[in-house]
Amino acid sequence: MRITVFGATGNVGRHVVAEALERGHDVTAVTRDPARSADLPAAATARSGNAANADHVATLSAGQDLVISATRPASGSEPELVATAEALLDGLARTGVRLLLVGGAGSLIVPDTGGCLVDDPRYISAGFRDIALACCDQLEVCRVDTAVDWAYLSPPALLEPGDRTGRFRLGGDELLVDAAGRSGISVADLAVALLDEAERPRHRRARFTVAY
Repeated sequence: MRITVFGATGNVGRHVVAEALERGHDVTAVTRDPARSADLPAAATARSGNAANADHVATLSAGQDLVISATRPASGSEPELVATAEALLDGLARTGVRLLLVGGAGSLIVPDTGGCLVDDPRYISAGFRDIALACCDQLEVCRVDTAVDWAYLSPPALLEPGDRTGRFRLGGDELLVDAAGRSGISVADLAVALLDEAERPRHRRARFTVAY
């Protein structure tokens, strides 16, 4: 499979690139700063581009089977998430390429409450509320789109460093928690879930989530 990864040197993106290469896929790894290409694996094709630019998205997705976007804005620039989602969908509508978008957990429904995680102080502190709200808006941009074959991955409440186990649960719109009420997964296993979805699509124009 030919896969373009935006945000390829970020916390999630670098694990996605590594997982895709390990599975034998042809990976085009995209960064906004060409200087960061030195951080990419030699087996990946390094390109520079901006997921918030629809023309860049169209160019870098042409001839590919899939685009995975794992970008995150700097603090204070959270609204960029919405503009980036719009640009990804615009660019991919031109090429017909599928999109896997790594989003946020804020819009997940908290079990037994009926409320969204973004409004639950047990999971979202004040310092993370802006990014959580922006992720909610990002998901809505996807949900109104009918031109692109997209899937949106909401991570659990905690996304942490850790081992690649390949063992996790999949869910839909509800936050997944374990018996102790914890909701988390390693970044490495999040990448496994993404590549599983890439290879065997189960969520077409839908959001899904993952956790231990």
